[in-house]
Amino acid sequence: MKIIPTKIKDVLVIEPDVFEDHRGWFVEYYNKQKWADAGMNIDFIQDNVSFTKKSGTLRGLHFQNSPFSQAKLVSCIGGAVLDVVVDLRKNSPTYKKWFSIELTEENKKQLFIPRGFAHGFLSLTDNSMVEYKVDNSYNKQAERILRFNDPEIGISWGNNNPILLERDEKAPLLKDCDVNF
Repeated sequence: MKIIPTKIKDVLVIEPDVFEDHRGWFVEYYNKQKWADAGMNIDFIQDNVSFTKKSGTLRGLHFQNSPFSQAKLVSCIGGAVLDVVVDLRKNSPTYKKWFSIELTEENKKQLFIPRGFAHGFLSLTDNSMVEYKVDNSYNKQAERILRFNDPEIGISWGNNNPILLERDEKAPLLKDCDVNF
């Protein structure tokens, strides 16, 4: 497992070891002991899978306010997505900064997102599948959404007309959201 820091404090790209032979491949996406040995003692409690039918579908930017915030380990297990995070931690040197990475079935890269971030992704292929581990349960009252195209954040999605749910399309701008990190 290779751990690569990003330009955003505490956000990490994980390149798991992949074992290939004539039959195909095997990858260990998560190993609690290897993570602990690397100094990352995250207690993931739930696995989620998101399936997206159409390329150009954008899901996000979602997060949960404290104390229900969630750290995530995101993997694309089918197709390809542009995965995006925004630092919402007001005391962070990278506050309001964003990072994106292409996660694909082929590259098998993962993104570790600590608590205090909004997260979203744009499907780059039909039938994309994203699996993510979380370290805290879902809490509807703590759930928040930020507008994907908030000019204060300025994310470059590479798609000016994504397929959106109405709640994502009409989500508040950061300046109008009650973020509590």
